[in-house]
Amino acid sequence: MWNQLHTGDYEGMLAETITMRGHNNDLVRAYYSRPLGNGPYPGVILIPHMPGWDEINREVARRFTQHGYVAICPDIFGQFGQGQPAEIAGKAREAGGVPDDSVMGDCEGALNYLKSQPYSNGRVGVIGMCSGGRHSFLAACRVDGLSAAVDCWGGGVVMAKEDLSPARPVSPIDLTSQLKVPLMGIFGNDDLNPTAEKVNQHEAELKKHGKNYIFHRYDGAGHGFWSYDRDMYRPAAAIDSWNKVFEFFEKHLR
Repeated sequence: MWNQLHTGDYEGMLAETITMRGHNNDLVRAYYSRPLGNGPYPGVILIPHMPGWDEINREVARRFTQHGYVAICPDIFGQFGQGQPAEIAGKAREAGGVPDDSVMGDCEGALNYLKSQPYSNGRVGVIGMCSGGRHSFLAACRVDGLSAAVDCWGGGVVMAKEDLSPARPVSPIDLTSQLKVPLMGIFGNDDLNPTAEKVNQHEAELKKHGKNYIFHRYDGAGHGFWSYDRDMYRPAAAIDSWNKVFEFFEKHLR
């Protein structure tokens, strides 16, 4: 929970860029942070959003580590080169987006990396914001071995046929019956992608298949309301939803 630390406790972490095996066994760069100690610690895979493999992803990874998680954020955009995050994400958009199969392969690689560490407790969750939220839900349906998933305002979970593409050939909502783990969704009711109507569709499909899920929806918040560097930031909703994420992961990953 936010600010519920003990001032007398020791705190330390290691954060660095590593390489891991990802899609097609390719070498993939990843931002990796872990508490200093023997553990065992639960793991979190953080899937980057469409602004790229950027600074806020690194901050989010370190926040998880501050709360006792080993976090890994793979550079799903690395196949488009290296440079400033917005530049590389732009190249990905021009190419039609990062293929879903590639992101799922990188998630599997991140999962294997986390579970192989001697300080792992064997449980790993996945979380993402924006397009990363969509990928998080997709991973929860397709990747074996996860224990929980959080979708933060994932646009594109509900897709029209005309929006499908070679990179994104399946609408994730059509895979709902395959959801393997408990799911949390965090959404702003003023969001345009996903709209409140699409979140309703998503929830109806989860109910239809009897899935273990919980959605938290915030009035007065739109897309990306954790992003304190943008006008969309909503502090009260951000802190409340962060607390709910920690509660959810504590329940399913500890």
